[in-house]
Amino acid sequence: MIGESLPRLEDAALLTGRGQFIDDIELANQAWVRFVRSPHAYADILCVDDSEALKTPGAVALLRDSLETGPLDNQSPVRQRDGVLLTPPPFPPLARERVRYAGEIVAMAVAETAAAARDMAEAVMVDYRPLDPAETEDLFEWALGDADDVKARFARAAHHIRIPLANNRISAAPLETRGALAAWDARDGRYTLFAPTQGPGQVQEALATALGVARADIRVITPDVGGGFGMKNGIFAEQVLLAHAARQLGRPLKWVDERAEAFLSDYHARDHYTIAELALDTEGHFLAIRTSTRSDLGAYATGAGPVIPTDGGSRMLANVYRIPAIYAETVGHLSHTTPITAYRGAGKPEYGYIVERLVDEAARQLAMDPAELRRRNMIRPEDMPWRTPTGLVYDSGDFANNLNAALELADRAGFTERRRISEAAGNLRGFGFASYTEPDGYKDGRVTMRFDEEGLLTVTLTASSNGQGFTTTFSQIAADQLGLPVEAIRVLTGDSDIVGRGSGAGGSRVTTVAGAAIVRAGARIIEKGRRIAAAMLEASEDDIAFGQGTFEVVGTDKRVGLRDVAAASFNPAFLDEDMDMGLDANGHFNARTYSFPNGTHVAEVEIDPETGHISLERYSLVNDAGVVVNPMLLEGQLHGGIAQGIGQALMEHMVYDPDTGQLLSGSFMDYAMPRAADFPSFALERSQTPCLTNPLGVKGVGESGTTAALPAAMNAVADALSSAGAAYVQMPVTPERLWRALRDPKHNTA
Repeated sequence: MIGESLPRLEDAALLTGRGQFIDDIELANQAWVRFVRSPHAYADILCVDDSEALKTPGAVALLRDSLETGPLDNQSPVRQRDGVLLTPPPFPPLARERVRYAGEIVAMAVAETAAAARDMAEAVMVDYRPLDPAETEDLFEWALGDADDVKARFARAAHHIRIPLANNRISAAPLETRGALAAWDARDGRYTLFAPTQGPGQVQEALATALGVARADIRVITPDVGGGFGMKNGIFAEQVLLAHAARQLGRPLKWVDERAEAFLSDYHARDHYTIAELALDTEGHFLAIRTSTRSDLGAYATGAGPVIPTDGGSRMLANVYRIPAIYAETVGHLSHTTPITAYRGAGKPEYGYIVERLVDEAARQLAMDPAELRRRNMIRPEDMPWRTPTGLVYDSGDFANNLNAALELADRAGFTERRRISEAAGNLRGFGFASYTEPDGYKDGRVTMRFDEEGLLTVTLTASSNGQGFTTTFSQIAADQLGLPVEAIRVLTGDSDIVGRGSGAGGSRVTTVAGAAIVRAGARIIEKGRRIAAAMLEASEDDIAFGQGTFEVVGTDKRVGLRDVAAASFNPAFLDEDMDMGLDANGHFNARTYSFPNGTHVAEVEIDPETGHISLERYSLVNDAGVVVNPMLLEGQLHGGIAQGIGQALMEHMVYDPDTGQLLSGSFMDYAMPRAADFPSFALERSQTPCLTNPLGVKGVGESGTTAALPAAMNAVADALSSAGAAYVQMPVTPERLWRALRDPKHNTA
């Protein structure tokens, strides 16, 4: 089954309205919640008047002073420049004396209906004293590498490339907004939280901490999830407040975000500004790379926020090249904006963009072919395993072959004629590409595999799907390991009481770690099944072989199927005294080393100089994801990642008014999302070098499209602009920015 493009098993229910999302779930006697949010980016709270709100028909309660909880879990593993572990300021679920960003929660309106709760929230009168929203506070300084060594390498370099790069603030904007339904069971003394998450474990643990209870006192249930992209991977204030208030009021409480509220309250992503530098010798060999980054973390540091522009992203600074030395420094600061968290790639797209923009600019300044400059510096297959100066160890990959194949697929040889045709029509045309590798498949995965008496196998995962197709993927892996039809396999996720403790979805890790755990659990099932089969076939266990779902006595025609063995496992007659009833096993895989997907993406753009309109005309890619479980799902993941990368490069941008701190791009009328018409068909080829760090040989793929699309698109833009003598334009490359750049050769949006 591994390698087969099996249609998604999830889709029949999802496409016929039989999915179950947070808005579909209701409990008896539930009330509805609307949160009162600050309209100010920074202000003192002088008074909260709920008298009019409580007159609203259907009003239940206006909660503020009684919502006493602990802070949100925002601890980070980042160590500062001096080696001291970062300890961010507490992140309160509800603002008490002061609000620090527009959208921060001030109070909680509870009513019998959603409409009444909205009316209540709008009737609450809050007296604020506005403060200066331009104030910022440096939270930490961080560095990686030998500054003196890198400085010396730059001093003796023949060429020194230096460019400023902005990584624009964006929103995850998943199709399904956030929501939650919380209940308190006074009999069992337990909270239950229904919420769209990327895995119930992280939320369960963080919720228990904030509420001051044991983890066992929390049950988190995640139904179907309409997109997460990293943003739904941790705790949010609304989840804590709903659970606390459900216990206080003695009834279930439900809240579902509206899109305008989501723009304010969903954690944002990216928002870094970097000065990037590359040193080269006379022959174009890379000597060193260094970066100086200023990262806006928002009003509070989330647990992921400080990791992204430091340890998380800087690992990418060598990319696919033999760069002997790196130095990276980052200052993370707090501002009066929505907090930042992980979003598709979480540092890998940002730093991959830095490297590939530097390489392209180096080729331009040295008058070299950017493909040849890359080939000259790429790590070769015979160099593997290769240790980078950031500490990563690459196990596999043929980077130059990917580059050559992608350029051929993109018809680079025909670009000159396509450019001539565009210029004859008065337009500019650009050709850009980017090579990448990225560290994926970290943390752990834990699964259980259990047969019932009819031979149906249930597999549980600690990660929750938010669109990736986990049911299909892990049914295929289990079917392949055990020789079962996928119809005999059921995959369960999303209920902390069933799946237990473990990490969720993120970092393109689930197929790697959960797949490897299935391999381990499958081996244990086969081992126990061999003993039962021996009893059934009246043979020695040593003579029993297993293959393609069948146990057989070697050298005979005596055999029995695994599903029959599973049924027999409930019959004491076939069990030795030391054997428990049933056929089941647990599997756990802790990824101590990464997998490294890699490839090259090629973008081709056309720009109308009269309007600044830009169109993505062609997009080609060659991708190495190791062993591929389901090629169709892999292509879908790449397509989605590319769309999000192109969206950030060309149009998406969260913009704040610098004077008031108000979010100006707070709706889809102001925040441009890419649509199908913004993309050509993607030309995709796969190369395959199996990963050597996990038993399946798979490599992550969920973030690869985004990591490669950002620099590929922006290198194409740079190529088009340079043909007209215009300066580089920072992301997002909006028509206005292009129009201005083409009229002012010195214009640069940095």
